[in-house]
Amino acid sequence: MEPSIKDVVNEAVDEAVAENAARPAQDAHALHTPPSSTRYLLILAVTALGVVYGDIGTSPLYALRECFYGLHAVALTPANIFGVLSLIFWALIMVVTVKYLIFVLRADNRGEGGILALTALATPIRLLSRGERRWLVILGVFGAALLYGDGAITPAISVLSAVEGLNVATPFFAPYVIPITMVILVGIFLIQSQGTALVGRLFGPITLLWFTVLGLLGLIHLVSNPAILGAINPAYGFAFFRDNGWAGYLVLGSVFLVVTGAEALYADMGHFGKRPIRLAWFTVVLPALLLNYFGQGALLLANPEAVENPFYRMAPSWALYPLVVLATLATVIASQALISGSFSITMQAVQLGFLPRMNILHTSRTEYGQIYIPAVNWLLMVTCLIIVLGFRTSSNLAAAYGMAVTSTMAITTVIFYVVIVERWQWNRLLAALLAGFFLIIDLAFLGANIIKIPQGGWFSLVLALFIFAIMMTWKKGRYLVAQRVGEQAQPIEKMLQDFQANPPVRVPGTAIFLSNVPKSAPTALLANLEHNHVLHEQLLLLTVNTALQPHVPDDECVEIEPLGQGIYQITLTYGFMEEPNVPKAVAGLPARGIDFDPKHVSYFVNHTTVIASRLPGMALWREKLFALMSHNAASAADFFCLPADQVFVIGRRVEF
Repeated sequence: MEPSIKDVVNEAVDEAVAENAARPAQDAHALHTPPSSTRYLLILAVTALGVVYGDIGTSPLYALRECFYGLHAVALTPANIFGVLSLIFWALIMVVTVKYLIFVLRADNRGEGGILALTALATPIRLLSRGERRWLVILGVFGAALLYGDGAITPAISVLSAVEGLNVATPFFAPYVIPITMVILVGIFLIQSQGTALVGRLFGPITLLWFTVLGLLGLIHLVSNPAILGAINPAYGFAFFRDNGWAGYLVLGSVFLVVTGAEALYADMGHFGKRPIRLAWFTVVLPALLLNYFGQGALLLANPEAVENPFYRMAPSWALYPLVVLATLATVIASQALISGSFSITMQAVQLGFLPRMNILHTSRTEYGQIYIPAVNWLLMVTCLIIVLGFRTSSNLAAAYGMAVTSTMAITTVIFYVVIVERWQWNRLLAALLAGFFLIIDLAFLGANIIKIPQGGWFSLVLALFIFAIMMTWKKGRYLVAQRVGEQAQPIEKMLQDFQANPPVRVPGTAIFLSNVPKSAPTALLANLEHNHVLHEQLLLLTVNTALQPHVPDDECVEIEPLGQGIYQITLTYGFMEEPNVPKAVAGLPARGIDFDPKHVSYFVNHTTVIASRLPGMALWREKLFALMSHNAASAADFFCLPADQVFVIGRRVEF
């Protein structure tokens, strides 16, 4: 049974300030320093600054400005400045600190976080009905689809808002802001194929410098008007709503921009662990953000004309160009984090069967989680460029930003409730009070962002619905194809009986037949026997499964079942964050009693061509979409890392 709320809060605070203890192996993927030192904790915390907090750390570029200068801005009065700063302060405390840092980070799936990992943690619970699990999966998949919208919009708004700082220096750059932004975005996506190992080592120090500058800029203006710190009093927030009514509520859509990186914080937990993420937040990120936001407020009290771009107006004129360069670097880092996150979500979705197999390249031999997916990379790049050309300014783009993230946060809260009730065995009333409190905040932000739909919020929703339709169509299509194949498949027992009654000609060697229908004779095996009239003297019938957990221990990955007559059933099980490397697993089989040379084994793989038909199953348009995706999916040989010179592909056609 999991600890109580009091225990959770105490543990989170202790971990944020305590010395480092030994961390699980899965939390130490990214660095190779001995895990039992304070130095190791500090290195991870600094590195996490760039990857985890890149998005939330660039929000000061545009968040406060949008409250007073955006589409749904309120009048720039001292009372409103105090009210908005109060809302920003409590949003950072209640959403990021309390909800995510203290509670949600505890809902890890064997060290991994993110909405798909959370969904996988919640769905296999026996106490849930099949219908309840189905709705949880649908919610989780839709939340993942929404994050793709975030992955497309964040690079665009971050880089665009940074480059717009040139306009503060001189209007000369106004015609060049969009071209410069597009060049930077293209450059970001072009370097993805080279991997982020080198850039990753620079992430932390640059972001640490960025947060230091944020804090210093804010501190300079706070010294001149320390009374602005009084906005910490929540009474100013309540007074703001009372005085501004509906207009004040709509400003929540802009206030939400200060917490847009919270969901990415949870998703990146597996790379660093909870302790470094919490340490970085409490010691660097939160103080720097608060100093900067309150500094911007002090500036606006003293100089209301700075409202057009309060962030850059905080800097002295001599520091403006260096600040633009530093801000651009920070936004590049924030963009990199979201792009890498999109790659990770895609890999998880592929492994869990919600997307077709794709060409996934591992760009580092030593750094965990550094992958490159060409198809996702180029689609994101084109989408980002279209977004910049369509919206043209960061203020316009801010109207489109928020819908995706607020929706995902609300979905996370719902699934989190299931975990704390069913997994942690909390009292239902206590769990409902906690999750309900978070959900009220999520829905308040969501409601304020709904008004943005006509101004651009529709974009992220349309993109998410399109991706969601693709993911659910692929999942359903795979089920239907497996059903059709299963109806035609021959049980292994019957195959073995046939072999015993009419022994086929056996030739020396070992053959491995891949099949996704366990306990059935692989179609490739039967086709090979029918056409070649011979079988190898040793046959390995291999099935690859994906577990609802991110990592599967090596000793649990392989199951061997002797079937007799030189035939073995091999089942490989991988986590949804792992690469299914079949040759690597096969190389370990001789040590487990199966005598053969892995370098001279032959792999037989089915290639299924699906034909859309009017058979019961899905709508015809979805069947055609599934057939198109199936045609363009990466081959099983490539996906499972099979050596090209040892693979034989046997085709089959399936109507569904």
